[in-house]
Amino acid sequence: MLTLSYIRENRDDVVKRLQLKNFKGVELVDNIIALDSLRRKLQKEMDDNLAESNRLSKEIGILFKEGKKEAADILKQETVTLKDNIRILQEKFDLAEKEQNDMLVLLPNLPNASVKPGYAAEDNEIIHTSGDLDIVGESALPHWDLAKKYDLIDFELGNKISGAGFPVYKGKGAKLQRALINFFLDEAGKQGYLEIEPPIMINEASGFGTGQLPDKEGQMYFVEKDGLYLIPTAEVPLTNIYRDVMVKEDELPIKLTAYTPCFRREAGSYGKDVRGLNRLHQFDKVEIVQIVNPDKSYAILEDMKDYVSGLIEKLGLPYRILKLCGGDMSFTSALTYDMEVYSAAQKRWLEVSSVSNFENFQANRAKIRFKDKEGRSVLAHTLNGSALALPRIVAAILENNQDEDGINIPKVLVPYTGFERI
Repeated sequence: MLTLSYIRENRDDVVKRLQLKNFKGVELVDNIIALDSLRRKLQKEMDDNLAESNRLSKEIGILFKEGKKEAADILKQETVTLKDNIRILQEKFDLAEKEQNDMLVLLPNLPNASVKPGYAAEDNEIIHTSGDLDIVGESALPHWDLAKKYDLIDFELGNKISGAGFPVYKGKGAKLQRALINFFLDEAGKQGYLEIEPPIMINEASGFGTGQLPDKEGQMYFVEKDGLYLIPTAEVPLTNIYRDVMVKEDELPIKLTAYTPCFRREAGSYGKDVRGLNRLHQFDKVEIVQIVNPDKSYAILEDMKDYVSGLIEKLGLPYRILKLCGGDMSFTSALTYDMEVYSAAQKRWLEVSSVSNFENFQANRAKIRFKDKEGRSVLAHTLNGSALALPRIVAAILENNQDEDGINIPKVLVPYTGFERI
């Protein structure tokens, strides 16, 4: 959530940067500023009335001591009127504050100054490409055919048990999943990330804290009876560990990682875009989260980007890094890098990670703060990244490492799988 002080003091900059995200409700900015002025005016009137009431109360006490009861009673009636005024002003203040907060949560985060304009994925900037795209021949099979041929993943069985988008991994397919999870967690541990096993269901306050609510309410699975949501990513419970916490500055950066299943209701499109592992309702992911000093957040974002791309390189997959344009960024992000691996059989790029800096947007919603050296309360910056999302990584491993007789396992995974080939 944007801070009121920044909106109030930088109105034109806020409008300009929201337009970079193609946000259509920029009139909300002026409405918020107007409500903020009203709220501040009402607060001053309440303070003035309270100060006058306190002054009269002292004077009444003096009058009673001097035996001037009649004069004291007149002043007491004035204090009754002042208290009524305060009550009415408080009601108006509460209403203005609620309207203001309801509008504030509808404003997305402001994009970083380096973010370029654009409307969709085709407008994103490719900043790095690595690897051989012609790694297999024209007869290469897509991963859904390989999964069936080698009995690795059963999409039809998943459809029977749950529905489309819930695959069943079997045998070496299941072991490959587990190998990737353990590999990613071990690599994160080497980089100083503390491993967490968080809940995979969250309450409304947690969803609000990281910006999934109210923005993505329709994309999350909701257990109505208990008022809980299945997580779309481990970013949500990990970041909310520090909701309403005043951390110590010397504890920063806080680095967390977790493996969780993730759940998303998004239906997606038709055809190859959603076939096989390309888009699922349930999938596995290892997430990394950092809570950092604002002065260091963009340097840390670059480190996280390099770390995630390094994982892909260790797996030997062709990949590219994109810097997202304003129109393709998420509601909460100030700057995002996407990592995509190349699907050799499908001849297309598959997103496997997003690494984002949210600046203080999530921290303001979740009240994640620290005391600086001058003792002032400062909102932290939060960052997160997929490191990595498994389904499309599995798809690329199967497709890019196939030959006529089977599939080679990336060397870094062999100690985890216990086999070199499928």
